[in-house]
Amino acid sequence: MNILRQAPRIARILAVPVLAFALTACNALENVTDSMSRLIIISMMGQNQEGQPSDYIQSDVLFEDPSTGATSIFADIATAVLTAQMLDPDPVNGISSFADIQLEKYQVRYTRTDGRNTPGLDVPYPIEGDMTSLILVGAQTSVSFVIVRESAKMEPPLLDLLQDSTRAENLTAIATVDFFGHDLSGKAVKATGSISITFANYGN
Repeated sequence: MNILRQAPRIARILAVPVLAFALTACNALENVTDSMSRLIIISMMGQNQEGQPSDYIQSDVLFEDPSTGATSIFADIATAVLTAQMLDPDPVNGISSFADIQLEKYQVRYTRTDGRNTPGLDVPYPIEGDMTSLILVGAQTSVSFVIVRESAKMEPPLLDLLQDSTRAENLTAIATVDFFGHDLSGKAVKATGSISITFANYGN
């Protein structure tokens, strides 16, 4: 009889370590996202002055055709290699197709290491754009996007680099890019990367 009366108390005591084990077994990433997968930036590349791929960007604020002297303004294009990864590295039921990620948009903001970060005065204004690309779990997908718009080169501070008194100067900033999307079950995901940009009126 005493044993039967003590049974509920014993069950409660045994349940405590089981619950503790269950809590410690949770993936920390699962505590901050509802998605079963995460978006990962493998690399982000731009172009140097010669137009060659590089892990930094040399942005020409004004292109002058060496043969005709005609001037043009071009946007700067960057390329990111993305992949999707399951939060559970060994899912019991295998990899779900709902873990694939659909990209929706990206945002770019610019900062300087000296702390002078006022848009339109010290750095270009932030930009954003739409994206439509499916990122499969375990596969690598390359996406290209405008990281500096033409309009940014027609207003301060990049326009100031064309003034006679500052023609030889340059401006270095860090472009931080946020990629937004959702897995195929509709849960939001996000990944952030950055790349250095040096703006100047490079000789053509």
